[in-house]
Amino acid sequence: MEELLSLKDLLVKGDVQGALIIVEELTEMSRNDIIKTIRCYAVILLLHLIKQQAENRTTRSWEVSIRNSVREIQRENKRRKAGGYYLTPEELLETLTEAYLNAIDQATLEVEEGRYEVEELEKLVNQKEIINRALTLILPGESN
Repeated sequence: MEELLSLKDLLVKGDVQGALIIVEELTEMSRNDIIKTIRCYAVILLLHLIKQQAENRTTRSWEVSIRNSVREIQRENKRRKAGGYYLTPEELLETLTEAYLNAIDQATLEVEEGRYEVEELEKLVNQKEIINRALTLILPGESN
């Protein structure tokens, strides 16, 4: 809110250069919020993909969670008025890679009722394969 008031003051004073700096800050803040939200859904998505691979099975609950996470990531990433997307496929891949650490950590609590430590679980699953699967689900029309 403070930024908007500063922006208004700068515009009233005719300080276009100062106003543009505030606009850039607001744009970056908004983009960071979008990335944070996408990362949160990515953790959930990756968690269930890890569980599927580690336990070599799936449940309806996991499938629903995967679908919901994919839809939320797609919805959050889409620019509504301007068209296009906030994150490129490369940036989505980077975000998924960052989210993977939290997902594998969470998976240690859930895979086979917490049987594995992170290091053990990492040996059971293929990180690259899981991240690529997630990216394919998020970007079904793109070649990954």
